Amino acid sequence: MSRVPVSWKWALTAVIVALAAAIAFWPRDGSENAGPVVQPTRTIDPALRAASGAAQCPTASAPAGRPGPLTDVVLSCLADASPAYPGRLTGRPVVLNLWAYWCQPCRTELPHFQEYADRAGSAVQVVTVHSDPDEAKALALLAALNDDLRAQGRAELHLPGVQDSDARVRAAAQAPTALPITVLVRPDGSIADYVARPFRDADDIAASVAGALGVTA
Repeated sequence: MSRVPVSWKWALTAVIVALAAAIAFWPRDGSENAGPVVQPTRTIDPALRAASGAAQCPTASAPAGRPGPLTDVVLSCLADASPAYPGRLTGRPVVLNLWAYWCQPCRTELPHFQEYADRAGSAVQVVTVHSDPDEAKALALLAALNDDLRAQGRAELHLPGVQDSDARVRAAAQAPTALPITVLVRPDGSIADYVARPFRDADDIAASVAGALGVTA
């Protein structure tokens, strides 16, 4: 029996691999122009966004001088899903509070950030950063927190917030994976420091901001 030359064996193998690849990427809907399958984005009920109390995200501006590590990070605003640029809020210090719906210490300290933001006024921009893929659960938690705060006669949450499904802010700040984390950003967009622990109260936040960014409130 004659043997098949080695060169033909390699040629046959190449054909099989090519056919397998073609089958794997062949459009499934009958369209020759179909691209890769994309995971559909979950639609959020506008009423849930409204109930969360999330404020409109601040307007971003082009950073002057050397860009900071967050300059190219594009997220979405919790209030309306519009593009948000936490690294382009230049001109004043920015406090980015990283949290997640499942994080109990985050739930406890969010009202402290609202109190601090009310005290600081325009001197500091406070933005919450939901660092988990489930945006709907984040909005539901904010709505539940506002119900609790309303019942207690306390100020409700109305901070601007962004959805960070891939933890891009944490990665850019080179911060630990544990939450909560607060990233303190200078007016030029550079990161001054991060705090990887929950805050006790608004005074605790004010002390950390004053130490890293020189702003007293």
